[in-house]
Amino acid sequence: MAHVTHEVLNQVPPLTGHDVADDPALLTALRLGGAGWAEAELRELGVLAGSERVQELGRLANEHPPVLRTHDRWGRRVDEVEFHPAWHELMATAVGRGLHAAPWRDGRAGAHVARAAKFLVWSQVEAGHGCPVSMTYAAVPALRRSPELAARFEPLLASPEYDFGLRPPESKRGLVAGMSMTEKQGGSDVRANTTRAVRSGDHHVLTGHKWFTSAPMSDLFLTLAQADEGLSCFLVPRVLPDGARNAISLQRLKDKLGNRSNASAEVEYDGAVGWLVGEPGRGVRTIVEMVNATRLDCVLGTAAGMRAGLVQAAHHAAHRRAFGAALVDQPVMRAVLADLAVESEAATAVGLWLAGSRSRLGLAVTKYWVCKRGPAHAAEALECLGGNGYVEESGMPRIFRESPLMSVWEGSGNVAALDVLRVLAREPDAVAGFTAELDAAAGADRRLDAAVRELKAALTGADLESRARRLVERMALVLQGALLVRHGHPAVADAFCASRLAGDWGLAFGTLPAGVDLGAIVARAVPGR
Repeated sequence: MAHVTHEVLNQVPPLTGHDVADDPALLTALRLGGAGWAEAELRELGVLAGSERVQELGRLANEHPPVLRTHDRWGRRVDEVEFHPAWHELMATAVGRGLHAAPWRDGRAGAHVARAAKFLVWSQVEAGHGCPVSMTYAAVPALRRSPELAARFEPLLASPEYDFGLRPPESKRGLVAGMSMTEKQGGSDVRANTTRAVRSGDHHVLTGHKWFTSAPMSDLFLTLAQADEGLSCFLVPRVLPDGARNAISLQRLKDKLGNRSNASAEVEYDGAVGWLVGEPGRGVRTIVEMVNATRLDCVLGTAAGMRAGLVQAAHHAAHRRAFGAALVDQPVMRAVLADLAVESEAATAVGLWLAGSRSRLGLAVTKYWVCKRGPAHAAEALECLGGNGYVEESGMPRIFRESPLMSVWEGSGNVAALDVLRVLAREPDAVAGFTAELDAAAGADRRLDAAVRELKAALTGADLESRARRLVERMALVLQGALLVRHGHPAVADAFCASRLAGDWGLAFGTLPAGVDLGAIVARAVPGR
């Protein structure tokens, strides 16, 4: 006879078998971005993402991280990274569903918004494999600076075929791209790079050491090196057209806080072949096209983490009882969930708006703020599960460990804030486009109107650099507020304006003002509502 202590009571069922794309804020933004035509395929991907089997793939890819093999059994240098089969299956789905470079070859209106929505949904399964997917997406606009190279490789980058393995790029059914930019002495200050590029016929020969190379088993890399004309951008293949391995040695894989399923490497170029992309001496201008596209995915990846954490927290609260009632019905928990939901919906709305608008100023502003909100959001969502959330089996620690990455990747907070100041000073058309988006919401909410007036006055002030973070934070909040007031759920927009813009808010999540419709907001977050 079973002991009564062996009975499992008041534990929450697994969150599987649901549609991850059943997200009201996401579906609204999808339609507003002219991509309503993609809703059926997005929902199909959402059902797949919520399945028990695919959720298990995400777990396996993280519990069996990549392994570096520098040499084969006979001592020959191979410089290969082995991945668990789960990683390859996740990648195959991402590429097959067009989350990579496919939108660049799709002439339909809203193609990039559709891709952004899919990326947000599929990243909730497992975030690490989003890195090479994102890099492949971002490589195309930079590669177009050299039409001949784009003609050779863009069709393969946009191909729906995931074809893993080191072979000559043009012999494969599809390609994946990476980035190899920063060096140990400079980090974000890429002009301090010391890697050298010497012309040799129709290519350059690169020698140097890269501190972070994203996705080292990619087929092609965009990298920066010092040529005679100055810092320049190059396309570096892992395998040369004749089948020989390019002279790229993988020194070690980074032992990262999160993003465990994805390989990030230190690499050495010892006479590696690279093809010039864009104008010589204008490498930063060329590769910034790639940086901007990957910054978009930093925002989308953060929004995905927020949504995943929120849904887990709401699911737990709906099924767990304490002090005589379901957690979701208790006012203090409801206040926390509602605040998390407001943050999540604001991030989703602005992320898909960026995918459609391609606003450089909006992108830098949002990259700074939304990505900074990720860790605090993840920590609070984890806490909603109590001790269960601190256990690996819940999946919440993986979301938490991943959350700081997006704020670090592609320019940490100060870099993004300074980029905003550069755009403000040099690109009046970008500033006009940004303020026009704010003005489109004029008269809809008095709190938003007041915040817009204050922001416009602040933009013309002196000594912007010392208060850059404060200014950029306010720009991000006002932009999110304008989008929510125009297109969001009324209860969410009201809560956002009252708390984030009018200042009726505490210092932790769960401190929304009185009068906010908590129930309506939380209901949008509970899966299967």
